Amino acid sequence: MVGECGHRGGYFELVGFDPEVAAQVYKFISIQLCAPVIGQCMVELMVNPPKEGDPSYPQYKEEYDGIYNGLQKRATALFEAFKQMEGVECQSPQGSMYLFPTITLPRKAIEAAKKEDKQPDDFYAFKLLDATGVCVVAGSGFGQKEGTFHFRTTFLAPGTEWVGRITKFHKEFMDEYRD
Repeated sequence: MVGECGHRGGYFELVGFDPEVAAQVYKFISIQLCAPVIGQCMVELMVNPPKEGDPSYPQYKEEYDGIYNGLQKRATALFEAFKQMEGVECQSPQGSMYLFPTITLPRKAIEAAKKEDKQPDDFYAFKLLDATGVCVVAGSGFGQKEGTFHFRTTFLAPGTEWVGRITKFHKEFMDEYRD
């Protein structure tokens, strides 16, 4: 809920490590030339957010709840769309910013992909991008099980109108390549 695209920050704790190993790790980390200041500030806000009674708490709470509710609304809209789409199965959203549906592609689509020297899920993803402007990542990039097809999508884009573009594309794709 707290973050900004492109900024990175993190922390870790070494527990139970040999003191010489810990010293080497800290030495390695300390030679970094550029401290990710903005990312580290965001990590501080994440682990130590404003508390009720703090002057910034009402604004923090409003923004946090707005982000959370927006993500939940978009995740649910996309998940519900996947449930209605032919040959698509997806687990319900459970906290990440991604959904990773399995897609059963018609034989004709698989053959068309081979003619273009593409993996079938890559073929689907590029067709989706060309038709809708919605970018998904083909599951073949994630080492999926042989003979299965997936794609990873996020629901970070504002609004939900783009979900309808996906379902419209999918129906047209399935109709075009139906066996």
